[in-house]
Amino acid sequence: MAGNDLGSLLGSLLGGGSQGGGSGNAGNILGALLGTLGGNTGGGAGGGANALEGLIGMLTKSGLLDQAQSWVGTGENKPVSGAQIAQALPDETLQKVAQDAGVSTEQAADDIARSLPEAVDKLTPAGEVPKGGSLEDLIRAQAL
Repeated sequence: MAGNDLGSLLGSLLGGGSQGGGSGNAGNILGALLGTLGGNTGGGAGGGANALEGLIGMLTKSGLLDQAQSWVGTGENKPVSGAQIAQALPDETLQKVAQDAGVSTEQAADDIARSLPEAVDKLTPAGEVPKGGSLEDLIRAQAL
């Protein structure tokens, strides 16, 4: 399934600089999240990139503008809590991600909060969300 492939790619992306031992699980959860969001956008070949843009837009609308901008920007990444992630994501999205990852919704939100800043930071090295291309292509380009 595409979510598993995306999870493997994200896990390898996060594994390069992650201090925690759970980078593979974090990749799976982020893969499930972005896969779910990508499926909801209805976009064609650009659906993966739209999932990243959509996620950042969702976080921004939920009051996490400063955090999301810090992840995309080139400065220090501001932290976010699992509770903030749970409030920002639609309930059905978080439930699906948790189910796909085999964890509770609280654990999924906590894992997303821990790994999302680093993932977004690595996927936006120029300080902006790349336009076009699939999310898989963006990850492969960064995981050299």
